[in-house]
Order: sequence, then structure tokens, then C-alpha cells
Amino acid sequence: MKLWVNGGLRDADDARVSVFDHGLTVGDGVFETLKAVSGQPFALTLHLERLTRSARGLGLPDPDHDEVRRACAAVLEANPMERGRLRITYTGGLSPLGSDRGTDGPTLVVALGPTGPRPDTTAVITVPWTRNERGVLAGLKTTSYAENVVALAGATARGASEALFANTVGQLCEGTGSNVFVVLDGELHTPPVSSGCLAGITRALTVAWAGARETELPFDVLERADEVFVTSSLRDVQAVHRVDDRELAGAPGPVTTKAMRVFEERAAADPDPGMP
Repeated sequence: MKLWVNGGLRDADDARVSVFDHGLTVGDGVFETLKAVSGQPFALTLHLERLTRSARGLGLPDPDHDEVRRACAAVLEANPMERGRLRITYTGGLSPLGSDRGTDGPTLVVALGPTGPRPDTTAVITVPWTRNERGVLAGLKTTSYAENVVALAGATARGASEALFANTVGQLCEGTGSNVFVVLDGELHTPPVSSGCLAGITRALTVAWAGARETELPFDVLERADEVFVTSSLRDVQAVHRVDDRELAGAPGPVTTKAMRVFEERAAADPDPGMP
């Protein structure tokens, strides 16, 4: 396995990032995860645009898109696989211990790992912790993911693959690594970005391609929604058949099934779509 680390390919056993890298010591970094099929990354342009927005949100220099594209291409070519998880990590770089950044510049790592196709349906749980829609990291895809690690471990322990959060005012927000959609009286809804959720790439495409409405929703909408599904770069559109102890019989339902089909068709037709 070969990775891209700060300007070139390295064997995985020889790839090195300093133990003083700010991404390690204080979580000062941003990242993107892409689906890659037969060496072709999906929606790379949109992911690079979001990487830049997240970097600016942390005050990091803009990543060089040409360099990141070269790194992705090199890693995909060096590690041929049918379906992969392509991870771009961009951090504050070598820095003194503490919150101050150093002056050596950012660290860029691109890595690839195998992943299989996701099941058509999954189970999710709700958790008592909240997303802070007014926090400095709201809407940014940062490497500060410990909150998600704890919530996802709780989901796994309960036989689920995802945990869903409310925000501080009790509205439905997002999952640990996904956006959430609900169907009410035949209409498709998803929380707006103002809820504090990440502006997911798959979310944006699904909103446009499936005709979803961005709606402020109470967290307990999950107790009465006719259908629920989650979206992410690796899940695409995935139906939910259980929320906590509530079973959603017949999942995927008709609206979810249509969204799954439309997303699959549109994504296959254009592997690097622009923002709708």
C-alpha cells in the first residue's frame, strides 16, 4: 500500500508524519472522504471545494487543488482496487505543543483503503449529546472527531451503523458521518445547514436530484416519519429500517427507493458533478 505524504508517494510502512503535527496534538486539521470506483474518484471537485472552505474556517492556508489532484491520482494508480475509500487529510503541520501553530506549513496526506458496497438498509440510534450549531467548528469537516467516535461506538454496541444528533435547540441535525432525510406525508425533507449539520456532498446532490426540501425539524420527527434515510460519500443513499427500537416496515419505502435509483443513475452518468 502506498500513501501520498507531503509531496510524494511513500510505502505505508515508511510513511511518516511528525508526532508534533498539529493534526495529532490538537486536532487542527480538515479532511475529505471520497468513494473511488475502479480508480475513479466521485465528485472530487466538490470535495476539494469543501476542503478549502473547511481550511479557511480553521484559518489554514488554502490547499493547492492541483497538488491534491496529483496526489489522489498517484495513490489511486499505485493501489488498484474495485472500490475504495479515498481520504484526504490536511493539517496545521509541524507545531509546538499547545494551540499555537508553527511556521513550517500544512501537512497533506492522501490514503486509500478498500471498502465494500453498503447494504440497502441499516439501523440507526439517537444519542443524548448535541451538535452546537453556533460553535466555531459548525459546518466544518475537521479532524476533531472524538465526539463522533464515542457516538458511533454506542451505535455499534446497539447493532446500528450510525448515531443521529439533535442540535442545541432540539432540532434534527445529522449523523456522525452522514446527513439524514425524512419523508412526511410523501414529501422529502432534510435539515438545513443552519441546523449545524455538515454540508454533505451527497446531501447536496440528493436535495437537487430527488427534490428534497430543507426544513427545520424537531428531533422527535424520527418517531413519526414515514421513511428515513441517510446519505454520505460511502453510503450514497441508504434506507433506515430501524431508529432506536422503532422498526420502519418495508424499508426502503417508495420515496427512498426513488432517491436511491436517481442518485445511482445520475452519479454513474457524471462522476465529477458540479454543485447543483
